[in-house]
Order: sequence, then structure tokens, then C-alpha cells
Amino acid sequence: HLLKEGKSIGIPTETVYGLAAIISSQKGIESIFKTKERPFFDPLIVHISSIEQAKKCVCHWPESIDRLARFLWPGPVTFILPKSPLISDMISSGLDTVGLRMPDHPLTLELIKLLGTPIAAPSANKFTRTSPTCYEHVKKEFPNLEVLDGGQCSIGIESTILGLNIEDKKLLIYRPGMLNKIKLENILDQLEISDLTVSYQDSPVAPGHLKHHYMPKTPIILCKRDTQVSELPSHIPKNLLMSLKKWTLPKDPVIAARNLYSKFREYDLENHTAILIQISEEQRNSDQFVGILNRLEKAATFKSFI
Repeated sequence: HLLKEGKSIGIPTETVYGLAAIISSQKGIESIFKTKERPFFDPLIVHISSIEQAKKCVCHWPESIDRLARFLWPGPVTFILPKSPLISDMISSGLDTVGLRMPDHPLTLELIKLLGTPIAAPSANKFTRTSPTCYEHVKKEFPNLEVLDGGQCSIGIESTILGLNIEDKKLLIYRPGMLNKIKLENILDQLEISDLTVSYQDSPVAPGHLKHHYMPKTPIILCKRDTQVSELPSHIPKNLLMSLKKWTLPKDPVIAARNLYSKFREYDLENHTAILIQISEEQRNSDQFVGILNRLEKAATFKSFI
């Protein structure tokens, strides 16, 4: 009822909690941008509950995307495609494309089915700040917002965003997530889609593309594992080193992703001068950690890997 009245609400997904509104409600979409304090140049991802709904949101649905979507959805994957008139310029930030995703969470899928229409939903946090991964995170940030409590997010970082370059026959990873390049190549082989190659590419059409994003209030310093405070570069202000909280990134990428944003929020409450996150060389060179390192790089104030 709140959504139909043009309001926004908090919703759970397997990645992070979202701030949702019905795509046809300009009032609701405006509420998302106002609540998040999000600039209108940053597009929203549209969430659907079926392939049929997805097709109505685009003007072209390639065969390769159809096969990938049926294999990967519901799941933490967003496809960037040419949008149909159903998607407003406010949702797409004036771009002629839209990001589509079918979330793997029973509550939100049921909500979309009951509404009979897609919903637009970025993460339910203030713009550029740490994404929420449980009900309590959203309520702390937005006390007056109605939120569906779907428990703890099982993945913990945002979806992988994919685009398709038909001319160059490339599947492009615009924003890495827990679905990495090697996994995608294996899926293409499994589906016998032999005419596509996979590569990483930065793109302004994807949400979360800004240089700084996902940031907690406490400054983050990234460094090599076992780095001593005395070894940190001199350009890091000394006052940030007075009450450091050290966190070694877990070796298991699934656990690292699931805990990442919760740790940011936990350490914010402890009033440290900075968070020192130690990362191994193996993790920095592992395709399994690409999405996690993407979030850390954008959340960090300082980096020291010398």
C-alpha cells in the first residue's frame, strides 16, 4: 500500500538492502533520491520478478542475455540493456539504458509479484556511504522508513553489473561482484555461448561507478598483510594512527564479502581514528576477491601497498 501511494520502503535482497519505489511512480522515485540524498546523475537498478517483466523494460532482449538471465536469475547479477518507454529518464539518469535484476530473496520477489510491476531500488543508505546488510542497519540510518525484515543478506556486497557489446562480441563486467570473470567464462562454456568473451570495463552507465563509494564515517587505510603502523607512508595524517582498529580481510571470499559492510558499521560505533584493513598479496591477485577489493578501494581514504 505504501508503494502504491508513491512512497519508498526498505527491501531485503541477497546482496544488500534496497530503497524501493514502483517504477511508474514519479513521486516514489523522487522519494528515493531525496531520502538517499543521491544525485540524479546516478541511475537506479530496476528489480523484476520474471523474465517477462524484464522484457517489458527493454527495447531489445538479445538471445545471449536471455540464456544468461534464465541461468543466473534470481541472483546477484544486473544486466545493462537498452531501455523501453516503461523506464523513465529519472530512473536511468537520462541514459538510454537500464539495469535489470531479479533478486534472490523470497520476500522481495513476492512483493514484486503482488504489485504486478517492477520496482527501482538502489541500496538503502545515504549516498556514497556503507550499504546495509540487515534490517537494523536500514532502521538506524532511516528511523522513519518502513522496512521489510528479510534477515541478514547472504552475499553482502552489491550485484555484478554486466553489459553486452554486440559489435565486439564482449560480455563486459562494469561493476564486479561475487560473480567473477572466471565463473562467467565457465557459464558461457556451459551454455555453449561460444561467440562472447568476458572483460572488465569501467562505465558511467553502472551505479557505484564514482571514485569514492561505500564509505564508512571512519577513514579506511588499506595495506599489505602484516604491515606495521611504523611502516605506513608519511602522508597519512598522524592523528588517524592514534586509535587504529586493525582488521585482516578473511581468507574466504564468501565470508569476507558477507562481513565487509557489517564490520564498517561495527567499527564506526567504536569511535576509532581509522580502520586499518590488511590484505594479502594472494587476495589482491585473486579473481574471487575482485568485487570485494573494488568496494574496499572506493571506500578507502588511503592505500599503502608498497
